[in-house]
Amino acid sequence: MQYLQTILEILKYTLPAIIVFLTAYFIIRSFLKSESDKALAKARFTNRKDILTLRLQAYERLSVFMERISPNNLIPRVIQPELNAKGFHYALISNIRAEYEHNLSQQIYVSANVWNVVTIVKDEMIKQINLIGSSVPPTASARDLSKAILDFYLESEESIPTQNALLAIKGEVQKLY
Repeated sequence: MQYLQTILEILKYTLPAIIVFLTAYFIIRSFLKSESDKALAKARFTNRKDILTLRLQAYERLSVFMERISPNNLIPRVIQPELNAKGFHYALISNIRAEYEHNLSQQIYVSANVWNVVTIVKDEMIKQINLIGSSVPPTASARDLSKAILDFYLESEESIPTQNALLAIKGEVQKLY
């Protein structure tokens, strides 16, 4: 009997302590989990904000790229009076490729669709310049080639490929909002 009373006496003191301990443990654990979730949500929000900024900058960069390889901007920037048609042709293609390589890292931040459009437009511009360049005599002047390129786009019923790419880029940016 003495043994049972001793056990009851011990339980009388330890059982409330165990209950208090477990209550405190679960409350503190719940509080810490809640604080951890809040910190994680805040970090995610900050990351999304930073990523959105980077994505918008990438779309801006690709828009500038499309504008820079558009014939009406590319030709005046690249033309040099001393060049013949062949040299000017080479300079145009080199400039488009250099611009493209300068913007390669932007593909990380834009959709695969937009990047494919950008790549296709770059290839299409090179193809069209090659086609027009092959139709102009190599002894012709850079001015003759530039006129032939501009005439091609003026007479064409299709829009300049870079304009289509700009529409795709704008469409993607609108999806972000």
